[in-house]
Amino acid sequence: MLNTLLSDVDHVARPVVAIGTDYRSGTLLDFHTHRRAQFLYGMTGVMEVNTDDGTWMVPPYSGVWLPAGKRHQVRMNGVSTRSLYIEPHAAPCLSRNCEVLVVTPLLHHLLLASASVPALYDENGRDGALAKLLLHELQLATSLPLFAPLPQYPPLATLCRDFLGQPNIHSLPEKWARQLNRSQRTFNRLFRQQTGLSFGVWRQQACLMAAIPRLLSGSSVTQTALELGYDSPAAFSSMFRKVLGQSPTAFVRSAAHQQEV
Repeated sequence: MLNTLLSDVDHVARPVVAIGTDYRSGTLLDFHTHRRAQFLYGMTGVMEVNTDDGTWMVPPYSGVWLPAGKRHQVRMNGVSTRSLYIEPHAAPCLSRNCEVLVVTPLLHHLLLASASVPALYDENGRDGALAKLLLHELQLATSLPLFAPLPQYPPLATLCRDFLGQPNIHSLPEKWARQLNRSQRTFNRLFRQQTGLSFGVWRQQACLMAAIPRLLSGSSVTQTALELGYDSPAAFSSMFRKVLGQSPTAFVRSAAHQQEV
């Protein structure tokens, strides 16, 4: 189904409801929840997903897993989506938390095909088999580390949100500690308690999240590296490869190839 409201089909007695939707660039879906779990897949553009736990950046040919009842907000930047809404009892054994998942070529084509599946599909026919295969492939999907947890402590959360808006890899924890009137040791302990990550790892994640939409929109590796404060393109590329398993150039080339498929 294309451009159909979930509220019109949520009641249908099927484990999976598939909906495809096109969004104008900059569209903001304000905070809301779903009774069903959701796998939100962007075939084009970049999605920014915010929850009470933090922020995810979801590049093309990746999707975000949203557990049933998870409060979330989504900003669409030139995105055409396919969404699977899954009854909680039928949800694959995925994390109870949100996570970004890699969409393989097979899963991509299954999601494309899902747009033609009616809400009340024949569970014993071709559409039923497609739904089962979608759930199976979703369970096998690999997660991507594109998450920056947000702390609950309001002053620290403000600093984190400001950083997400203007990330720089050389932002110093000492400066953050001074802004919070904390010692360096106390700040380090507070940051880990609030986010589950060290300041350095969190800062790197935030910079990576900022890098991906820049690269996919045509910014060069050198320009992206400099904008994020890296000393050199090589230093940026080394970090990128370490986290995502491929160079920035290869990542962009792969995304472009997938979009042509």
